[in-house]
Amino acid sequence: MKILLVYPQYPADTFWSFKHVMKFVSKKAAYPPLGLLTIASMLPEEWEKKLVDMNVSALKDRDLEWADSVFISAMIVQKDSVREVVERCRKFDVKIVAGGPLFTTGYEEFEGIDHFVLGEVEETLPVFLEDLKNGCAKHIYVTDKRPDLTKTPVPMWDLIDFKHYATLSVQYSRGCPYDCEFCDIIIMNGRVPRTKETSQLLREFDALYERGWRGSVFIVDDNFIGNKIRVKQMLRGIIAWMEEKKYPFTLFTEASLNLADDEELMRLMIEAGFNKVFIGLETPIEASLAECNKFLNKTGNMVAAVKKIQNFGMQVLGGFIVGFDNDPPSIFESQINFIQRMGVVTAMVGILTALPKTRLYNRLKDEGRLLKTSSGNNTDGSLNFIPKMDAEALVNGYRKIMRTIYSPEKYYERIITFLEEYRPVKRRQRISLALAIPSLKSFLKSVWYLGIVEGSRRYYWKLVTKALFKYHRAFPEAIGMAIFGFHFRKVTQKLLKQSTLE
Repeated sequence: MKILLVYPQYPADTFWSFKHVMKFVSKKAAYPPLGLLTIASMLPEEWEKKLVDMNVSALKDRDLEWADSVFISAMIVQKDSVREVVERCRKFDVKIVAGGPLFTTGYEEFEGIDHFVLGEVEETLPVFLEDLKNGCAKHIYVTDKRPDLTKTPVPMWDLIDFKHYATLSVQYSRGCPYDCEFCDIIIMNGRVPRTKETSQLLREFDALYERGWRGSVFIVDDNFIGNKIRVKQMLRGIIAWMEEKKYPFTLFTEASLNLADDEELMRLMIEAGFNKVFIGLETPIEASLAECNKFLNKTGNMVAAVKKIQNFGMQVLGGFIVGFDNDPPSIFESQINFIQRMGVVTAMVGILTALPKTRLYNRLKDEGRLLKTSSGNNTDGSLNFIPKMDAEALVNGYRKIMRTIYSPEKYYERIITFLEEYRPVKRRQRISLALAIPSLKSFLKSVWYLGIVEGSRRYYWKLVTKALFKYHRAFPEAIGMAIFGFHFRKVTQKLLKQSTLE
């Protein structure tokens, strides 16, 4: 059996694609397709396997001619590319097996797919493979069971070339104990966080290390601190591993804001090599936080909490939303001020979107307010429901936020605000040419593109000067944020060229 695993293409100018960063770091994509790589390890060992990540290389006709079956996994934002892949597979009469978030919450939208293996594949894939072996494979496989992650294998990293990726990924846990109205995590992974064993996660670290990876690793959990007791135990194992290997990786993840309440947990994360964390901050409007059930963010001062995490030595990447029913007309100025005061440099601001099968989706459907399915791109300025606020005012206000916070003046101002709070940790790291040379090249490219070519160069040089003399310990982070700003400006420029309510 010849299996072609295909990861569809992301739209070019999306917030998290980091497309415009890639030329600075000489990479083709930000992250590898971790799900497909894990699935590959679960398929029969005797099967031949190839993987095509369409964000790295084109899907060629000869790939489809070679394959007996195509396994495809995708997120909602990749749906247009998925449709193209399905159409091409049909032309070559190749069987298609589909799974992942896009299909788990919306498989009904797709025709021409032979088998849907939905939900968490540790439960559904073995059943499908057994039926396939016996010649009685069904069209849809779905289950409500939550698998034991200690049985999940190490991803089949041999199927990709590390040199194409800026960051590699591992997963420690699934599930989130909270129930935000707009979030689809609990639909896919449940509310009870399940974890891998520490030894299991370290085997995954070993797999990356032994293949030569040195650099950033994203722990892709829904909420890394969902089970604090387990995660603290695991972090002590990572610390020992990192110390032995002289810190070959830097780590980042996603967590909830109550991270700031646990100093022991933050210290352990810092000692384990974490330097960034994404947190859903959402909105400074308390009524809107209550509306979406984001009660964690209502319990204290969010600005102070973010600054505390920064003080401990981690950059906070933030998610923000406008378009709640309780948002006042002043929400747009409030969000701008909120973001600037915290020094959240990477601020993903989106209009509220109703993702399939979420509580928000069901409520808006009952109220007759749904307009269309979500694009999956929460920063494209589109609306898929009828808001309480005037729709044109909402979209224009959103565009104002993006235009303001990603203007060179406000963006570089935010970097300085962050650097004032940030306390980077010194570590005894092994000096590696594999890291030093690419970092130097990235800096020199930033000098050319941001310091000479781009019109905002005066802000760049002001940052470089200040970082060298006042924040020299955080100089690499300062340059990195300047580079990411180039991407965010490009994405924002495209957004602003679109017609209102397009």
